[in-house]
Amino acid sequence: MEVTDIGNKEEGKVWHRKPTPGKSSDHVLLGLQRVIKADQNKTVRFLHVAFDTTGDSFLAGDHHGNIYFFDISRNRFRLVQRTGQACTALAFSLRRTTEFLVALVDHTIKCFDKDTKQLVSWMRGHEGAVTSISVHSSGRYAITTSSDTAQLWDLDTFQRKRKLNIRQSVGIQKVFFLPLSNTILSCFSDDSIFAWESDTLFCRYQLPVPDSGPRIFYKAFAVTRDGKSLAAGGRSNLLHLWCLESQQLVRVIQMPSQVRTVRQLEFLPDSFDGGASQTLGVLSQDGVMRFINIHTCKLLFHMGSVDEAITAVAVGPNGRHIAAIMDSGSINIYSAQSLTQDLNKPLPSRVAVVSGGGAGHDFSNIKMKVRSEAIRPARRSGRGTQVKILRPPAGSSAEDKENELPAGLNKKRLVALLKAFGEFPAKYRMFVWKSLLCLPENHAAYSSLTDKGLHSAFLTLQDKYPIKSHKLQRGLQRVLSALAHWAAIFAEVEYLPLLSFPFVKLFQNNPMLCFEVVATVIVNWCQHWFEYFPNPPLNILSMAENILGHHDKELLQHLMDCGITSQLYVWPLLETMFSEVLTRDEWLRLFDNVFSNHPSFLLMACVAYIISCREPLLLCSQKKDFEYFFHHRNNLDVGAMIKEAYRITGSTPAAIHPRTLLSDFTPLTSGQYPIFNQYPEFIVEFQSRERERIRLQEMEYLKEREELSALRADFVRRQAEEKAYYAQQELLQKAEEQRRNILAQEEEKLAQQRTKLTAMKRELKVKELHLLDATRRRFLKHQQDLQASQIQRLDQEISRKMDQREQETAAAVQELEVRQMELEVQRKRLEQDLLKKQERVGRELEEEVQLKMRAAERADETGPEQLHGAESNPQALEESLAEAYQLGLESDWQREVLGRLQQVEAEQERKRNLLAELQRKSLAEEEKLAHTMREVAGRKWDEVMNSRAELQEQRLAWSTADTVKQPLNLPEKAARKPPVLSDINGEKKLHLQNTSTKGVNTATARSSAAPQRQESASMVCLNSTSPSGSSSTSFSLDRGRALLDSSERELLKEIRELRQKLAARARESTSPSSPSVPTPS
Repeated sequence: MEVTDIGNKEEGKVWHRKPTPGKSSDHVLLGLQRVIKADQNKTVRFLHVAFDTTGDSFLAGDHHGNIYFFDISRNRFRLVQRTGQACTALAFSLRRTTEFLVALVDHTIKCFDKDTKQLVSWMRGHEGAVTSISVHSSGRYAITTSSDTAQLWDLDTFQRKRKLNIRQSVGIQKVFFLPLSNTILSCFSDDSIFAWESDTLFCRYQLPVPDSGPRIFYKAFAVTRDGKSLAAGGRSNLLHLWCLESQQLVRVIQMPSQVRTVRQLEFLPDSFDGGASQTLGVLSQDGVMRFINIHTCKLLFHMGSVDEAITAVAVGPNGRHIAAIMDSGSINIYSAQSLTQDLNKPLPSRVAVVSGGGAGHDFSNIKMKVRSEAIRPARRSGRGTQVKILRPPAGSSAEDKENELPAGLNKKRLVALLKAFGEFPAKYRMFVWKSLLCLPENHAAYSSLTDKGLHSAFLTLQDKYPIKSHKLQRGLQRVLSALAHWAAIFAEVEYLPLLSFPFVKLFQNNPMLCFEVVATVIVNWCQHWFEYFPNPPLNILSMAENILGHHDKELLQHLMDCGITSQLYVWPLLETMFSEVLTRDEWLRLFDNVFSNHPSFLLMACVAYIISCREPLLLCSQKKDFEYFFHHRNNLDVGAMIKEAYRITGSTPAAIHPRTLLSDFTPLTSGQYPIFNQYPEFIVEFQSRERERIRLQEMEYLKEREELSALRADFVRRQAEEKAYYAQQELLQKAEEQRRNILAQEEEKLAQQRTKLTAMKRELKVKELHLLDATRRRFLKHQQDLQASQIQRLDQEISRKMDQREQETAAAVQELEVRQMELEVQRKRLEQDLLKKQERVGRELEEEVQLKMRAAERADETGPEQLHGAESNPQALEESLAEAYQLGLESDWQREVLGRLQQVEAEQERKRNLLAELQRKSLAEEEKLAHTMREVAGRKWDEVMNSRAELQEQRLAWSTADTVKQPLNLPEKAARKPPVLSDINGEKKLHLQNTSTKGVNTATARSSAAPQRQESASMVCLNSTSPSGSSSTSFSLDRGRALLDSSERELLKEIRELRQKLAARARESTSPSSPSVPTPS
């Protein structure tokens, strides 16, 4: 068992070499302890352990208040909290997997986070020490129990939800949650057990207290994972098994007599039992935890002993590991798989099972007794706690005696077994060899050797001993390097790989055991091998030769006659450990016997091999035949050879027996490997110095060789460059001569080509001139065509413009006619309105005048009477004055009406003036437009005339040039061209004359608009349908506009005269009546 000392470390590895379940006889995977070396190697006790929900990691709290986190799957541990005071309970199965609860001696509960090491919450409320913490399966609620109260906590808010208060006379033993349910079980000191609903705290049921039988005083409780069975125990060796579904006591189990008090009960989970656990662990007052089957009541196995007592146990939820806190304060981790691997073997029943009844019946009906032998106190040793697997009583005394040995085996019995069967069982051979060789398994010492890495002597081992398997190659290098680091001579021994290879191949999966086996073989079976180093061990070979001479002188004489020494027929067998001449099974059988006997047996085996092969050896005479024989496999009966070795061992006299010279078997020391100095150190040191000197010389030689190689390579490179340079120069000279010849030939060819080229140029020049002449003619023709097309386009543009102007003029004339008609209609409407208004006003005025005249006549007639009456009657006079005043008002109104009429006439006069002004402006704009159009037309005609003149000149030039070649065509062209020019000039002159005539007519129409009013009847009408091409029907737009303006003015003048006449008539009608109106005084 490997023990890990945590000490003052805050983190590190749990183990240095992963333990193998079932390999240790006590089934302990690992031991954990904390020893403070600064305080006189004082051991700090661990108090509590709690697994997480996975079962692969757990928390452990020690007496100083340190909480450690151990991760078995990752092989790591670390300090997660320092509370400063001892803990009384732990819980590590919360909903948040990184948090855990710890109850301290100050009656408080604290929640910490193992990753951040921060305090999450601090819960108070207990007045006594908290003895247990039960967490709900969901991880959201927890129940903390002390001797006086139990409290329910909400782990999300860390608030207390419920508190259980009891009477002082009845104490609480334990309150906990049932798995996979919301039921809480409360167990009291009077053996009463109640079940409650966790939400409502409603009491579901109470288990009946047994009336008959001794009282147990419950202190320990355990529930199966399915929550259907409850086991309870206390101050008795009796256990009560309750069925919680039927609330009945189904079984009473009586433990052995060694059990007087039950301290703790734990069910061992199984992956295939569906939560109905059958294995129950019972920790009693003697520190031994016994595991029984609750159905068959068989004692399966137990952990701990009286000397190595267990104080508390925690079982992982997955059932793979069991953590036990020992009485010494350390923690032992057990493998449940290793403990239960032998339970599949059938065991005889030791208890008679009686069918049980209800709780009210007598215990004798359901009582079952567990019988086993007394557990003897185990001797203290460094191997830790022993776990004993019970065997059937019959025939077990011999095995018990064997198991009492520290090594677990008896060498005499093994030798007897070996002689009887010839070999050890293959299944247990490694275990037997390990026991026979007493291997110490010094992990730390071996790690210190391997940490030094590969030795320089074996870095190139694969070059000398190539092996197909890379794993085997690395294992051999690792073992040889460890041996070389252990003793310096093994770096110089050339045959060490041959000696170690069979063991490396056999123990390739465990390099430490391989190293210790090879070291043990070297220390014991290779004694005095290195006294003649670097030569073979002549003393050992002489012993073998003496033994061979004693038992077979003829064979020895034959070997001597053939010149064969012991270095040729004994040393190959020893340096290879028979691995070259035997098969794997034969080699294993041989070393079963070698490891079971004195170290001298190996020499006897060599002599026995030679004697067993004496017939073929006597037939050999050549040295190479002997060499081949002792380096290759031969047909040999290994059993006969081993018997011969035993015979030689027993019959060899003491004078020549190797036993007298070789020491007895000495195992390797535990903790550190022994010092190996059985060799001539000065030779090894000399060889090491020589090797170092040779290595330095070799390095210097290699360095010089590299420099020489570099110089040689440089010389070769320069020589090659020089050779290449001269070769290149020769090639350049040859190439230059060739190029000169080629240039001379090319110059001759070039001269010939130049003459040809000159002739070709002359011909090409002539052709070019002809082509240029033709091109010029084509270009001139093309230009003529372009000019003709351009003139044609200009003619079309001019005609289009003229047509457009005529259309615009016609549209303007029509617009003026429409406007004149609109004005005429407006004038007539105004005349009618004025006539109507004048008639109405005339009638009104005539009526008023008549009324006034009649009133005046009446007034003239009645005037004297009124005057007389006025003198006699003042009232009548006042009435007449009022009437006269009224007449004055009416005359004022008439004057106001006349003023308003005058204002209307003034407004109309203003509007007429505005219209006249607008008309004058429009006439000015039209005159400007006409002038601009005339200028544009003149410029266009000038351009046309210029272009036609240029064209005429070009045509004249062409005609002059063509007269040389075609003199007959000149009269036709001369007769054909001038008429065109005269026609064009005639058209231009005609157009200009018409335009000027139109301008003169317009000006004349503007200046003499009034005198020509009588002549307008003889002019062409605006809306006449005369053809546009006739020159006799030309008219002036400005003249029509002047006539329109004059007619409009005459019309307005007539209207004004009519209004004046009407106004004068109205004044005349009102003037006679005005003197008759009396003026008020």
